[in-house]
Amino acid sequence: MTNIIRIRNASFYAYHGAMKEEQHIGGKFEADVDIYTDFSEAAKKDDLKLTIDYHEVYKFINQLVYEKKYFLIESLATMIANELMKKYPGIKKIAVRVRKHSVPVGGVLDYVEAEVVKENGR
Repeated sequence: MTNIIRIRNASFYAYHGAMKEEQHIGGKFEADVDIYTDFSEAAKKDDLKLTIDYHEVYKFINQLVYEKKYFLIESLATMIANELMKKYPGIKKIAVRVRKHSVPVGGVLDYVEAEVVKENGR
């Protein structure tokens, strides 16, 4: 059985970007994570130890976002996906989306987003 744990709009004020000003001034970033796993046994027994604790996942993502400055949101999304898969062997597949607001593109837009989808063993 495959189930999905979703984290939506985890927000961070961080200092990622290709331009020096972005890494100095910072900006708003959001992340969505879809964790494909089997939590049927945890649901049956109502036992947090048998599933992936989304509270711990959020804290881990928060730590990763602030550990290092990235030029690309693509790199940040990839790193989050890779590290979560390493930390939680119960993840069968993961999708990570990172959004960046206030992007200096010379026009008006809501945000730019990069998505990484990885499957265990790939």
